[in-house]
Amino acid sequence: MPCQPMALDQITLSHFRNHSETRLDGARQFNLLVGENGAGKTNILEALSLFAPGRGLRRAALAEMAGITGAGGFSVGASLREGDDAEPVRFGTYTEAPRQGRRLVQVNGADASAVSLGEWLAIGWLTPSMDRLFTDSAGARRRFMDRMALAIDPSHARHATRYENALRERNRLLSDDRPPEPAWLDGIEAQLADHGAMLAQGRTRLVDALCKEIATFPPEPFARPALSYAAGGPIERDVLAEAFRTGRSRDRAAARTLTGPHRDELQVTMTGKNVPAATCSTGEQKAMLIAIALAHSALAARGRPNLLLLDEVAAHLDPVRRASLFERLRTNGAQVWLTGTELAPFEDIRSEAAIWQVTDGRIERI
Repeated sequence: MPCQPMALDQITLSHFRNHSETRLDGARQFNLLVGENGAGKTNILEALSLFAPGRGLRRAALAEMAGITGAGGFSVGASLREGDDAEPVRFGTYTEAPRQGRRLVQVNGADASAVSLGEWLAIGWLTPSMDRLFTDSAGARRRFMDRMALAIDPSHARHATRYENALRERNRLLSDDRPPEPAWLDGIEAQLADHGAMLAQGRTRLVDALCKEIATFPPEPFARPALSYAAGGPIERDVLAEAFRTGRSRDRAAARTLTGPHRDELQVTMTGKNVPAATCSTGEQKAMLIAIALAHSALAARGRPNLLLLDEVAAHLDPVRRASLFERLRTNGAQVWLTGTELAPFEDIRSEAAIWQVTDGRIERI
């Protein structure tokens, strides 16, 4: 599949972490950020990840992202271009010192919502902290599913948010000393069922699509994962609503809701060995994560412009796997941003890439 001609360029970071004023021009399909640990490479990836709904690749509080040299806020901007002659779309996301906990968004100078960014861009990432995904909590894997799902269907974010809000309210009522009014529960459970069913169905579609894409991968050099979606309750709206209604007494005794997509699980096994990913070696787990990321990137690129952010991935692969990774990235339609401490692991793509040296929050084009 040919690469889409759309990509981010003219990227600016102002008072974002250790970047006082940084600008990156001339981005290509492959973009390399090279520098010592702590230089600010991952900070650039984090800034780019804020062009997706949510809290970014570190899930950090907004106040933590503001640089110590500024007034307490930060801004990140970028242009989405389609070919050389098309008028670019300019994105901006920022915070202001008086309200550091609120992230503001603009598209072409007009106010917009963070959720609306998902209609323009699909963004995925792999970071070293994700290496423990298969041994982490079920909640971490649910967030992983939801991030991938919203990159394919932006409305998924709205269902996730509204379901979480309704779930929090139902749990509050269930844990109250006084029995809740049935009419209150009826209304809240209707919202839970509406958005919970859409949430679960979105996750189901995602996992099914990933399985089909991964099935086209060769068995080597990356370990091929088998994915399955274990629902925490019914995924049909009316059946889910009935489960909430009939489970009130049990849930009140537990002081929380025991059925629903907030109890979903993503199950991953290694094809061939048929063993859970959590019991595989760290190398096998990393290879399966990369396979999932590549499959998701290929799916996302079929809808909207797609960014894939890979933090310190290439350095941990042998030459055969690196070459295979770069070859797949050439054809999957994504604009790719990679970090590393040296250029040697990127020799295969060096002539194709835009390269920046990052040093203490400053950049220099190589």
